[in-house]
Amino acid sequence: MQAVILAAGEGTRIRPLSASTPKPLLPVADRPLAAHAADTAVDAGATELVFVVGYEADAVRNYFGDSYRNIPVEYAVQEDQNGTAGAVRAARDELDGDFAVLNGDNLYDSESISTLFDAAPAVGAYTVPNPSDYGVLSTDGGRVTDIVEKPADPPTDLANAGAYVFPAEAREWLDVPESERGEYEITDVLAEAIACADVTPVTIDRWLDVGRPWELLEANEWKLADLEPRVDGDVSADASLSGTVVVEEGARIESGVVIEGPVYVGEGATVGPNAYVRGATYLGPGAHVGHAVEVKNSVLMAGATVPHLSYVGDSVLGVDVNFGASTTVANLRHDDADVELTVKGDRVSTGRRKFGVVVGEGAKTGIDSSLAPGVTLSPGARTAPGEVVTRDR
Repeated sequence: MQAVILAAGEGTRIRPLSASTPKPLLPVADRPLAAHAADTAVDAGATELVFVVGYEADAVRNYFGDSYRNIPVEYAVQEDQNGTAGAVRAARDELDGDFAVLNGDNLYDSESISTLFDAAPAVGAYTVPNPSDYGVLSTDGGRVTDIVEKPADPPTDLANAGAYVFPAEAREWLDVPESERGEYEITDVLAEAIACADVTPVTIDRWLDVGRPWELLEANEWKLADLEPRVDGDVSADASLSGTVVVEEGARIESGVVIEGPVYVGEGATVGPNAYVRGATYLGPGAHVGHAVEVKNSVLMAGATVPHLSYVGDSVLGVDVNFGASTTVANLRHDDADVELTVKGDRVSTGRRKFGVVVGEGAKTGIDSSLAPGVTLSPGARTAPGEVVTRDR
C-alpha cells in the first residue's frame, strides 16, 4: 500500500522554530519529525512513500532521498491547492491503488497504524477530553457514520487523528469544494468514503499533534524514552551517565558531567566539565553545554550554545542560539498557574505548569540575562547584559 505523508505545512503555530528549519525537519529524538510518520507507515507495511512538500521541498528531498528504509520515495509539490485534500490531490498522479494518508507532523504508535492499514478503509480515532477542538467522529456498529468539524456540542469524544486508509476510487473524490475556511478538506473526502463504504474507526492508542513549541518538547519526551542507550562518542571516565543516554560519534562528554536520561547528544555536540543534563533533553549536532551549566527537559537545536554557569529548563532553543554566561531561564510562575505562550499573536495556555522559553535562530542573550516563563525571542533577537526579559521580542 502507498502511504502519503503530508509535509507541506509552513508551521505558523510553531514559529519562530520553523522560521529557518522546515517544520517536517524539526528534531524529535534521533530523527526529524516527519521521519516518525514515515517510520510508522513503513512498519505498518507501506510499499511506497509519497511526500507532499511545499516551500521546504529541497530540504525534505535531501533528507529522505529516493529511498527510505529500502522503500521507494516519491514527491509531490503542493502549490496553490490549500488544505489537506488539496495536498493529497497534488499527489494524485502518483497513486495507483488503495492508499494511506498520514499527517507528517503527527506522532502515532506503530501498532495502531498497523491495525488501521489492515482495517481499510479506515480512519484513526483518538479519545480526547475536549473534542470541540477537533474533527469529531460518530460511529455505530463498528463503522463511522459521520464526521463534524469542531462541533459546539460534540456527539462523541472521538477526535479525528489525521490517519486514513482510502480505497483507490477516492482519487476521484479529491475534487471537493472549498470549505468555509477557504481550504479543501480531507474530511470532506472522508465523508464521501463514509457515504460509499463501511469505514472502520480504529482507536489510536497514542497520538500527538506537534503543532506548537511545547508539543515539540512533548514529542521529544515520548521518543527519547524509546531510544536504546548507546555511546559512540568520547565520554570521560569521570562522567556519570544513567538511564537512556545516546552519545553520537564525534560528541564529547567532559569530566564531572552528570547526565540522567533520556538524553540524546548529537554528532559533534559537547558537554563541558561539571555540567548537569537531565531528561528529557535533546542536544543537536554541534550544540554546546558549558562548564557548570544545568539543562533539564529541553531541546537545543543544531549549534545552540549555553556556554557556562547557566540554567535552561523546559525550553526550546533554535539553531545557533547563544546564551551569555549566567543566563537563567525561569520555568515556573509565582502563582503556580500554567505557563502561557504567544501563538500566532495570541497568548495561549501551554497546559504545562513548567515551561521556560522559545528562542529563534541566532538569538543571543547578554551575560546575567534572566528570561521569564513563556517568553519568546525572535530569530536574531538580543538581550542586554543583566536584563530581565518578561515580554516577547
